[in-house]
Amino acid sequence: MAMAFRFLVIVGIVATLISVASAIAGTATYYTTYVPSACYGYADQGVMIGAASDSLWENGAACGRMYTVLCTGPTNEGVPQPCTGNSVTIKIVDRCPSPGCQSTIDLSQEAFSIIADTAAGKINIDYALA
Repeated sequence: MAMAFRFLVIVGIVATLISVASAIAGTATYYTTYVPSACYGYADQGVMIGAASDSLWENGAACGRMYTVLCTGPTNEGVPQPCTGNSVTIKIVDRCPSPGCQSTIDLSQEAFSIIADTAAGKINIDYALA
């Protein structure tokens, strides 16, 4: 039994290291008007959605991509510990164009609130293709 437990712990550690190693650091903000979107027009895509910055947009190729996003910390002193410890998986449905876009991924308010306190406004994240 002890050997099986050790094996499961080792597998868990390896899986965590692999997922952390494949994550990319960035920032996230949130928005509240979801339609129309650059990818789907007025078609409702739910609320677990996000808008891709120019670095992810790839001339629209980002549409429909799913990302898992995890808050890693604050970007300012306003909310010193904004992260909830949860991750969220979102679908890219829109573009967050420069120069107005202030983050790597602009999350829906609902998605942002799963991973962080919305009072923070902007957070550091790790994200990876889901």
